[in-house]
Amino acid sequence: MIELIVISLILILLLHYIFFLLKIFFGLNKLDSNPAVVKLNEFVSIIVPFRNEEKNIVQTYNNLINQNYPSDKYEILFINDLSEDDSLKKLESLSLKENVKVFTVPNDYSVSAHKKRAIRFGIEQSKGEIIITTDADCIHKENWLENLLKYFDEGTAFVSGPVEFLSNGTLFSNMQRLEFAGLVIAGAGLIGSGSPTICNAANIAYRRKVFTEVGGFIYQMSLSSGDDELLMQKIHQDTKYKIKFAYDKKTLVSTDTNPTISDFYTQRKRWASKGLFYNNKALIVKLILIFLFYFSLIIQPVLGIIFSKVFFISFGISFLLKIFIEYLIISRGSKKLFDSDILNPFLITEILQVPYIIIAGFMGMFGNFQWKNRNIRR
Repeated sequence: MIELIVISLILILLLHYIFFLLKIFFGLNKLDSNPAVVKLNEFVSIIVPFRNEEKNIVQTYNNLINQNYPSDKYEILFINDLSEDDSLKKLESLSLKENVKVFTVPNDYSVSAHKKRAIRFGIEQSKGEIIITTDADCIHKENWLENLLKYFDEGTAFVSGPVEFLSNGTLFSNMQRLEFAGLVIAGAGLIGSGSPTICNAANIAYRRKVFTEVGGFIYQMSLSSGDDELLMQKIHQDTKYKIKFAYDKKTLVSTDTNPTISDFYTQRKRWASKGLFYNNKALIVKLILIFLFYFSLIIQPVLGIIFSKVFFISFGISFLLKIFIEYLIISRGSKKLFDSDILNPFLITEILQVPYIIIAGFMGMFGNFQWKNRNIRR
């Protein structure tokens, strides 16, 4: 009887996860990779929060001022979040273009919000009707801005753009590249299916008036992250505006993979810490069920050893269905956004993904981690 109950629970978790994956798969089909070009009259503000980015800040500056877009139609605001290195000095040593401004966040300004406080401060100093946020360690090709803005029309409030990890050739780097691409593609498919859930602040754009309408970050300022997906979810929940994904390789921004396992773990733990603070309680339940499905992939072989071989069968079915459908999703999404070789470490990444999801997801609930030489408590 107990065995039947456990198998039934495993089946429920499996079916829920398959439904989630199919939602992503079919959502990708609904995305527009060739939007109708609408002439955008609104002024655009690109906000670049930075902290300890002396290695990247000059390259980011050069990339952004050399966009194939009229310089009188956009401004770039670099927001220094109390850097402890020479980031600010390097930036201020440049002959800054007229459309570039540099600010430093006051010490006592929304202390616990960290990156979000820098973005909010930047928005307060900006004049654009369209706000774009990106990171100071990203690479932006010259047509990035032009192509990202093509996804705006009068009914669109938020555009999520793709972000790519750049591999240094090692297996660990290639695995991160693939795993991150999977997150980007999942976010794209969920937007396509009408359930916007995840995005990345390194490449998002939204209307200032809608940001103000939903209260901006006012409900999130006690959190160290959430300047991207929590805002997107709130716009989707509280307004009738459209949320779009820029399903075009020309809108990609790129950044380096994490150099160490510790850095990777800290980043994923920080990302996972937002999940329990989603406003949509049904979404939280769905995420918990997905977490339990991953946990079941660890438990089932143990149950097979201790109780019954039927759990080996259920594990085999669960894992094979997982990797089969996820392969279909990533292969489809990568054709639009990434290079074909991104799938090379697929199998080993799938195997190692299971324990990492469990560990990072569980530890993320406690919300204590380091970021940019800061000890952060949720």
